[in-house]
Amino acid sequence: MRARVRRGASRLLRVGVLISVGALVAVTPTGLAQVPQPDSDPFYAAPPNLADYPNGAVLRSRPFALFGLPLPVSAWQVQYRTSDADDRPIAGMATVLVPMLPWLGPGQRPLLSYQVAEDSLGTRCAPSFALRGGLDFGVVNTYIDTPFMAEALRRGWAVVTSDYEGPQSRFLDGVNSGRGVLDGIRAARALAPGGVGSASPLGAWGYSGGAFATLWAAQMQPWYAPEVRFAGLTSGGVPADWSAIARGVDGSYQAGLAMLILIAVARTEPGVLDLLNDRGRALMETEATSCGSDLVVKYLNAHVDDYALNPNVLSDPVFRAATDRQELGGTAPRVPMYLYHSNSDDVIPVAGYTALVERYCALGADITYKHSGLPGHNPAAIGEAAGAMNYLADRFAGLPAPTGCNGN
Repeated sequence: MRARVRRGASRLLRVGVLISVGALVAVTPTGLAQVPQPDSDPFYAAPPNLADYPNGAVLRSRPFALFGLPLPVSAWQVQYRTSDADDRPIAGMATVLVPMLPWLGPGQRPLLSYQVAEDSLGTRCAPSFALRGGLDFGVVNTYIDTPFMAEALRRGWAVVTSDYEGPQSRFLDGVNSGRGVLDGIRAARALAPGGVGSASPLGAWGYSGGAFATLWAAQMQPWYAPEVRFAGLTSGGVPADWSAIARGVDGSYQAGLAMLILIAVARTEPGVLDLLNDRGRALMETEATSCGSDLVVKYLNAHVDDYALNPNVLSDPVFRAATDRQELGGTAPRVPMYLYHSNSDDVIPVAGYTALVERYCALGADITYKHSGLPGHNPAAIGEAAGAMNYLADRFAGLPAPTGCNGN
């Protein structure tokens, strides 16, 4: 048995390497020609009787080759019914991945809900499009996250990755994102691929924008999806204090993130739209379907105030009230958590993370948290990933999680 496990681990390691290589090979003109963008793909269209289905119901599914390559991973796109933040029925999309090896551990194969930092205003930025081999600069965040999903597959876990922003690409909408994640998990369980079932240990993981969706889902789970019980979750680079995030990057090499936050809030909050000048209103139209990666390149060192009627718009009470409604910490997740964040994060200030951890602790959460010494947002994502993955592995193995608040 031990030799068999070693051979299985070796094969799964090759899976991870092949997927990472596949992410690069897929960025070719061939990939662009073969994969239509979601808005042009009839598979993404909602059925006319959508409202007749319960949340999490599978509407349709199709197998596909991950990145369009012959990799040893079974992959499906799954359309499912969910509800947006206004309780309107919408058609969500999830990607389910299972390694082509039997699960050698105890019980059913674990299922990891992995949230990519979608960070988008349009569906061409969605992970389902990227994982099918779609070519667009907007899918860069999915490719960046590919090694983490590959490591989960290497360990024999199944992975579900939802387009949690929904068909309207509602960035910075916590309720919409949380529902998209939870209903994507329901759909993956209903699909029941490769040994996944109702008894599969369930985990969740996300970094940066993916952490936002992961933690909103965990906060909402007890009342929105009580049957979806997490064994544990991990999140890093946690977005907290959105106004401070926008102010911190405004005028810098990451100024496009401030523009993304402004546009996302303005298109869902009419009061914020009223803060914009003519240039700002033109911005709303020009960038209506842009990805965060597009904006970072296009608005290098830009200043949000150039698009507003009055100075200091990012500190305006109307803007702050709008972002406050999207802050984490209204309730504490009822699931063991491992949270991590760089002390010198150059995108998301650590003060917001620290305050959120303190808030969760005060609400009685069980957290193992880390203030990482690794310098910067992206280095911490890579350097702290092993701790996050091992925490999930322990929960999947049934090991008891530390209780209370523990960390540095």
